[in-house]
Amino acid sequence: MIAVAVLTDHIRDLDTGAVAALTTPELACIADDLAEQKASLNLVENKLRAALDLKYGARAAQRRAEEAKDTGTVRFEDNGFVVVADLPKRVKWDQAKLRHAAEIIRASWGDDPDAYIKTKLEVSEAAFAHWPKPLRDVFLPARTVETGKPSYRIETAGEAERVASFGQEAA
Repeated sequence: MIAVAVLTDHIRDLDTGAVAALTTPELACIADDLAEQKASLNLVENKLRAALDLKYGARAAQRRAEEAKDTGTVRFEDNGFVVVADLPKRVKWDQAKLRHAAEIIRASWGDDPDAYIKTKLEVSEAAFAHWPKPLRDVFLPARTVETGKPSYRIETAGEAERVASFGQEAA
């Protein structure tokens, strides 16, 4: 087998057509190199985030407390730099409790809960696929299928055979 050493640095200045014209082993080599770079960069990013939190987390929390807020952005000075520390708010609502609140608003207050609660209806795609055809037909006009970005993985023939035989063993 011929060793192929094509790295992501080799394709930076190539247009898409030139990259597509590379051989499959070259593309596989680039994909492997890119995966290694992503993993390495992810490790560095996680270490930097942890270090920044260790260095500035207490000051940011103190500043938020001074500003009487639990989340959001605060700024403070450090060695001639302004540190911008953001702690995003991630709100989750318990759906069953929201339904109960809506029932209280409708029954006890005589008010329309839609004025207070945004309702999002969803259908499980796995369930939809197993519904009887007449039921699916009722929902079909409300269903739109969109696609994401295509992805490709290049495996050696041995890897593909190993994956196929692994799948057969599990069946």
